Amino acid sequence: MDQNAALARTDLSAYLPKVASGKVRDIYSIDESTLLFVTTDRISAYDVVMKDGVPEKGALLTALSVHWFTTLQSLIPDLRTHYVSLGLPAKLQASDLPPELLRKLQRRSMQVRRLRVFPIEAIVRGYITGSAWKEYSQKGTVHGMPVSGPNGRKLQESEEFEKPIYTPCVSHNLSFLSTSSQAVPYEER
Repeated sequence: MDQNAALARTDLSAYLPKVASGKVRDIYSIDESTLLFVTTDRISAYDVVMKDGVPEKGALLTALSVHWFTTLQSLIPDLRTHYVSLGLPAKLQASDLPPELLRKLQRRSMQVRRLRVFPIEAIVRGYITGSAWKEYSQKGTVHGMPVSGPNGRKLQESEEFEKPIYTPCVSHNLSFLSTSSQAVPYEER
């Protein structure tokens, strides 16, 4: 295994049951109360997972997630999140997986509590592109909100908004693993 190569997929099913794969994460069951999130180097845009990944993207995303979970828990001592630890489960540590793969997995894996999913994706948009552009070009709105450029002029595709806008989406199938989502109407926020 090339240690500089992107880790686009994992297969730990010989050691842990695979629960699902999302856009970026592969999820395995450790026990009935704990999951293993493995953040790969996959990239996605506009709900499409690209063929190639970005080396170490998964390790960086995991480090950022752990930073914010621990920071928030230190600021709000009663806050309970799904984050448990960065450690790999004992079953993987004692496995016959190549040491290089174990090192890669260690930097991009989190043990988490199994919790009920709150199926909201929080999207903050800085530019009018993708599904926002599609709706705007048809209706003059983004997720039901009227938007315009400076002095009320019409926006151009991929133009920067004057201020970022919040456009939450809800999963179609109430699964945090969904690869498609639907806008939450402006009036319902």
